[in-house]
Amino acid sequence: MKFTVIITTAPYGKERAYSGLRFALTSLLEGIDVNIFLLEDGVYVAKTSQNPAEVPNYLEYLKNCIEAGAVVKACGPCSKARGLSEEDILDGVQLATMHDLVAFVKESDNVITF
Repeated sequence: MKFTVIITTAPYGKERAYSGLRFALTSLLEGIDVNIFLLEDGVYVAKTSQNPAEVPNYLEYLKNCIEAGAVVKACGPCSKARGLSEEDILDGVQLATMHDLVAFVKESDNVITF
């Protein structure tokens, strides 16, 4: 079984991205393959140098997902529009296109958006 998790919201101020990362990590721990696609403001989840005070560090959750085997891609045009370059993005996250998202969806049994 394989899930694709699409995260569309910025990492702080709302809990949707946090819930998406927790869902992805739990799925991986249960032996389910996971693709994560960061879209729109969700690309900020992969921004390096996050150091939030008193809330979970979403970047750490994303690192844990990658270490557990998730394939993670971030929308390249969304990143560029928000001033993020490859140097600003966590190692292990590939900048991608809508073609990559379509490929994720095609190979997945289930797709969930946060």
